[in-house]
Amino acid sequence: MAELVLGPVLRHVDSTSATVWVETDAACEVTVAGHAARTFQVGEQHFALVVVEGLEPGTTTPYDVRLDDEVVWPQPGSTFPPSLIRTTPVRRLVFGSCRAAKEVGDPLKPDKLGVDALDSYALRMKDEPPEQWPDALVLLGDQVYADEPTKRITRWLAERRPEPKGEVVSFREYAELYHESWADPEIRWLMSVVPTSMIFDDHDIRDDWNTSRTWREQMSRKRWWPERIRAGLASYWVYQHLGNLSPADLAHDPLYEKVRSAGGDVQPLLEDFAEQADQEVDGGKSTRWSYLRDFGRIRLMVIDTRSGRILSGPERLMVGEGEFRWIEENSVGDFDHLLIGSSLPWLMPHALSHLQSLNERMAGLPGWRGRVGEKVRQVADLEHWPAFRASYERLARLVERVMKDEQAPGTVCVLSGDVHHSYAARASFATRVEAKIYQLVCSPVHNDPPWVFRPAFRASWSRPVARFLRWWADRRGISPDPVAWHKLSGPHFGNSVGVLEFEGREVRFRLETAGKDGLREVTSIPL
Repeated sequence: MAELVLGPVLRHVDSTSATVWVETDAACEVTVAGHAARTFQVGEQHFALVVVEGLEPGTTTPYDVRLDDEVVWPQPGSTFPPSLIRTTPVRRLVFGSCRAAKEVGDPLKPDKLGVDALDSYALRMKDEPPEQWPDALVLLGDQVYADEPTKRITRWLAERRPEPKGEVVSFREYAELYHESWADPEIRWLMSVVPTSMIFDDHDIRDDWNTSRTWREQMSRKRWWPERIRAGLASYWVYQHLGNLSPADLAHDPLYEKVRSAGGDVQPLLEDFAEQADQEVDGGKSTRWSYLRDFGRIRLMVIDTRSGRILSGPERLMVGEGEFRWIEENSVGDFDHLLIGSSLPWLMPHALSHLQSLNERMAGLPGWRGRVGEKVRQVADLEHWPAFRASYERLARLVERVMKDEQAPGTVCVLSGDVHHSYAARASFATRVEAKIYQLVCSPVHNDPPWVFRPAFRASWSRPVARFLRWWADRRGISPDPVAWHKLSGPHFGNSVGVLEFEGREVRFRLETAGKDGLREVTSIPL
């Protein structure tokens, strides 16, 4: 009999449908809420995405998971509430990034990275009525740390093969990272009841992934890298991207149709697809990982800020021309709130923002100055939106147009992570606009860096340092910032989750940080 390896993970939910993802140890038929799907095979592993349709808007549907008619979820003896599919309006959304796997079993016992904030959130939810649960979860990068494996994973890799030491290179090895990150009881239950959207960041593949063309050339010289990037993107498609798609998108996705109809191992098919997705062709990429989610009158647009980078042209671009047109086309509409999910912040501490634009200019110079600039870019992780100046300014122009539109939303919020501290900032433009614009950052969920980093993060918000770097940028011919912004709250440290609470066209941002006694609110701001 087939067994459930991982999941169920509740993914895309709208007013009448839902998708539920699972991994099993053998081929079987998976049934959820009376709807069934056959598994597909990737190497030695088996997966299914069950589409549940015909749900009533505004209802709550309990569900179990059956493999060949045998109930495998909920697990025997579980103390967690039943898994539910809720088609109710989204009033509370939780987000964050940078969740490294735990190395301790007790969810409230800190390891070297602190207490996992998502674990703490799940434990609190367990004792609350479903009406108080969040209606959506957005994970903005670094769901797994392929370049920083835990001690357990490192030992497991050594038992499999001697070389390359400590490097995750195959699909099966990537799968083990997801097993370690998603299999603990608290997270498994949380992801079975809260619809979850995801996007990758660099650590899902490799630190500094696609920082520059030089970085790509350096990695291409490593013998194991071609297998690593194919496995990384193939596993991302299976574990993360597939569930981001709506039932309508799935029905028209040619790769998903090939996978479902293959009737055998699709690992070669997925890895061929992944290899093509990594290539840059005519200033673009063959695959768009960015996607949309509409939660009633709230639009979430998640932008791929890693794989979609264009690095070979006359200027570095965060995403290619075709994908940016798609972003622009889908940013305008009749909704109350526009949420732009970007693993990397758009508006950063002012000093760091100016420094990144300066570094981009230096790294593009010929000779030793360019080599030094490139070295600093990689060592200091200077590769956020301001380090792709053309894209940074284009996103600013886009947000300004959205706010000046006749159907301008009540708020535009850019949700981000990555930078290992959290903050809220408000943006403004020289022209008069009605909507309110915010950069909201929550990082990390579980990867609190050593205390020594905190003074540097605080210094990056220093006004004197920012003024000096802006003066330097002016001298180097870097255009004035097209947007102004000021910090509302932060910088905040520690493992945290960000929470948005919606009421019509109004929204409140809260940040909650984990400790031994659970979560505590560190800021609450009406936006």
